[in-house]
Amino acid sequence: MTQKHLILLGTIGSFAVLAGAFGFQHLGGLAPCKLCLWQRWPHAAAVIIGAVVLAGGPRALAWLGAVAAAATGAIGTYHAGVEWGWWPGPSSCSGGGADLSAMDGGALLSLDTPTGVVMCDEVVWQMLGLSMAGWNAVISFGLAAIWIIAARRT
Repeated sequence: MTQKHLILLGTIGSFAVLAGAFGFQHLGGLAPCKLCLWQRWPHAAAVIIGAVVLAGGPRALAWLGAVAAAATGAIGTYHAGVEWGWWPGPSSCSGGGADLSAMDGGALLSLDTPTGVVMCDEVVWQMLGLSMAGWNAVISFGLAAIWIIAARRT
């Protein structure tokens, strides 16, 4: 497989993960938590990096694609660990929920605030024992490997 094909595969892979996340959100009605949203940004970066390289940009940017894929894999691993209770998650979306001590009086009394916080430590969907965060980690580390192979190709 050529470097260009590998970069295309890494780009399409991150795009597919993003499309799946938006599908679960908008078609499946599963609102994302804070950590779910954090996992989307590096995938978006990988898609942009891939598009730049495929449009004729420097092939050395493939290393940045690998970093982006590895970053979202690391966030997915952290999120899965929060879901399994291996370590604490952000206080704003796990454990007791919103960090009320960080809110001012106006925010506490506002009627415009969201009615519910999507908890980061609750699994809302799983397949074969892995949550969406776990699958994101597995897929993302695989994409990082593809990006690394592409970056090493001349």
